[in-house]
Amino acid sequence: MSAIEQARIGGMSFGWRMLRSPSAASGGGIVIFILAIALLAPFVAPYDPNLQETANRLMAPSAAHWLGTDGFGRDILSRLIYGARPTLLLVLIVALLMAPLGIAVGMLAGFFGGATERILMRITDIVMSFPRLLLSFAFVAILGPGLINGALALALTSWPAYARQARVETGALRQSDFLAAAEMVGIRGARLLWGHVLPLVLPSAVIRLALDLSGIILAAAGLGFLGLGVRPPTAEWGSMVAEGTQVIFDQWWVAAAPGLAILVASLGFNLLADGLRDILDPRHA
Repeated sequence: MSAIEQARIGGMSFGWRMLRSPSAASGGGIVIFILAIALLAPFVAPYDPNLQETANRLMAPSAAHWLGTDGFGRDILSRLIYGARPTLLLVLIVALLMAPLGIAVGMLAGFFGGATERILMRITDIVMSFPRLLLSFAFVAILGPGLINGALALALTSWPAYARQARVETGALRQSDFLAAAEMVGIRGARLLWGHVLPLVLPSAVIRLALDLSGIILAAAGLGFLGLGVRPPTAEWGSMVAEGTQVIFDQWWVAAAPGLAILVASLGFNLLADGLRDILDPRHA
């Protein structure tokens, strides 16, 4: 059987297990729905998200505006749909930065040991000793508000957990017989790490990443709530909640709609992570 056929059969088996897992199926469905809404925002949003109609400000939900309007007369549903874009983009950037960085640091520390491990792990401990969210806010305050700066701040403060996990797993693998056999046939250095250690470290890192995505969404919303996220008038869920708190007792829907979107997105990623843990982690099989 060729490698392509084996990969196809493995992919079909993984997809079937995803569908059979209630958590993975429901969480994946929510995440796919949010992704589709974000990608198709220009086609599904009923209004321009930045169109201001002061005559219609703070309107209650109606047939014309299903979720009402905000303090500038902008359609909340349209801003909610477009607001998924910066949130998901920030989550994607953070995931692509923090997981590879943490895995690389942990693998190098666990594989080489000695002074390399001590130096890398002390750096990891220093970063991990600070409260992650407060450190992210400090970074954004220094770098300036914005999507990229917010993603960099969250990524630079979130990688230590991946490093510690990868270091423990790599250290255990370093003493295994199959790695010793691979070295005996001439597989060493980066080739050994990339081809033999990384595939065994990756599943647990993927599970941790899926579990962390909901926290990243909440952190991104927190940055937007404090005015440290994307710049106005760009729609973003956290900043929409902040705008709604000013009129929450009279026009509750202004803050409730983006708050519900944050809740649903976090729930979707949590359910997906729970399902992935059951599928990828043999201890929960």
